[in-house]
Amino acid sequence: MRDTAALVVLAIQAARAGVRVHRAGLGRTHEIATKATATDLVTEVDREAERVIVDAILAQRPDDAVLAEEATARAGTSGVRWIVDPLDGTTNYVYRYPAFGVSIGIEIDGALAAGVVHDSARDRVYTGIVGAGAACNGTAIRVRDEADLATALIATGFQPQPERRAWQAGVLGRVLPRVRDVRRGGSAAIDLCTVASGHLDAFYEAGLAEWDTAAGTAIVRAAGGVVQVFERPTAPAPLVVASGPRLAAAFVRLLEEAGAMAAA
Repeated sequence: MRDTAALVVLAIQAARAGVRVHRAGLGRTHEIATKATATDLVTEVDREAERVIVDAILAQRPDDAVLAEEATARAGTSGVRWIVDPLDGTTNYVYRYPAFGVSIGIEIDGALAAGVVHDSARDRVYTGIVGAGAACNGTAIRVRDEADLATALIATGFQPQPERRAWQAGVLGRVLPRVRDVRRGGSAAIDLCTVASGHLDAFYEAGLAEWDTAAGTAIVRAAGGVVQVFERPTAPAPLVVASGPRLAAAFVRLLEEAGAMAAA
């Protein structure tokens, strides 16, 4: 089966199962561990949400490949691959800051085809099929195609490693005077959906993993936006940049200038 709409329906169902795990865990004390640094958190909720999401997918599509953040890296034979972040915004979740959710990207024959992001705190379900449009809770969404950097509202995020944060702070210090303002939500998946919805003009962040961006990238592209991925010679890499079409070139130039200056 290569019916992309049917795959999206399954992703919505699987994401909903993960969201139920998120909500069940909000009222209890968590088993909090760290990954690369003391600021890079993971909880039992991340792992349980991944389990129920992957189980929901494989129950209907046992021949598909799955890549998920916490543990799952499964080969498949169908040409379909699911790219899952079971709890994007774990730190927000631990603090009960309302920006966290499930992110599920869908690749078909190696090409990113669709995505679903379920914002758990706000109960917003973002969907997108590249070339066929995007929606939030069933209502069509589209990027806000701002052309002027000086009036653009943008978002970014930061990596957990202190040395990477120092570089990112240097870039931000050179970007901020050139734009209207900057927001920092703490969930790349939700930030990308906010660009797709036209509530932000652009988003950028360096060092994100595939599961952080797959679904949101598909949704931005489905909403008429542009997502570009640039490799960098040093960490954090890659650099992901999302915006409306008319802002894309100027925003990338600004980030290139800011990155070069921050590295000098």
